[in-house]
Amino acid sequence: MLPNVTVNPAAEKFMRRMVRFAGQGEGAGFRLTVSAGGCSGYSSEFTVEGAPLAGDEVLSVGDLKLFLPAESRLMLEGVTIDFSDTPTASGLTFFNPN
Repeated sequence: MLPNVTVNPAAEKFMRRMVRFAGQGEGAGFRLTVSAGGCSGYSSEFTVEGAPLAGDEVLSVGDLKLFLPAESRLMLEGVTIDFSDTPTASGLTFFNPN
């Protein structure tokens, strides 16, 4: 089951750039693994994959494919994903209103 997740335009732009520059082909997508931990309460890792891995669900954000493993889908329910770029750090950020 896909989570109710919002991907803000800055995060979508970042993900699209990663997929485009990885050169994995037409079916490629952004695989996001999220776990508990980190400063914001979430820790994330990503890769660009040519196709979803076993157990992944595909969340479409426009024509961007976001591959989500089961543990990530549970963590992302109701979350807004954004991208922050400051002089001291850059990366995906997660906001959970709950």
